[in-house]
Amino acid sequence: MHIGEAFISSGPNAAHINTVLGHRDGPVGTAWATALATPTPGHQRFAVIVRPGVPVQPPTLFVNKATFASDDHGLLHWGPAQAGVATGVTRAVREGIVGDPTELALICAVWVNPAADDADEIYRNNAEAAFVALRRGARGEPTAAEINEALPASNPFFTAPE
Repeated sequence: MHIGEAFISSGPNAAHINTVLGHRDGPVGTAWATALATPTPGHQRFAVIVRPGVPVQPPTLFVNKATFASDDHGLLHWGPAQAGVATGVTRAVREGIVGDPTELALICAVWVNPAADDADEIYRNNAEAAFVALRRGARGEPTAAEINEALPASNPFFTAPE
């Protein structure tokens, strides 16, 4: 199982993606099917497509981290964020980062800020974030040493005191 993370850009159109990639007949495949079959209000998980009738391979489940704040916010998930994920996953397969897509399943948790306002930037950032998260997962990054060097903890919303 490969677990990856990427945070690309800043501001309301930034992308934050978490990925879990594993075998279809293992725990990732079970989690994929269970999540798809159990939507909750504001969190409509769906299979990522390149275009209608052409699902991404490996099958990729899009899990929205933010509850849809409005119809427009929902469309940013269904449109540019999904297209970005499809592009990033396909690039990772093409570049050999992802193994045989017929044996794997991917869960991709995606943050789209309710204040997001630029579809093209959302697309670009999510394409890069999906690719980088998969690459980091495949490489086992970050290492324990890299994590220790990154302290104190910080993120776009908080920086821990030293």
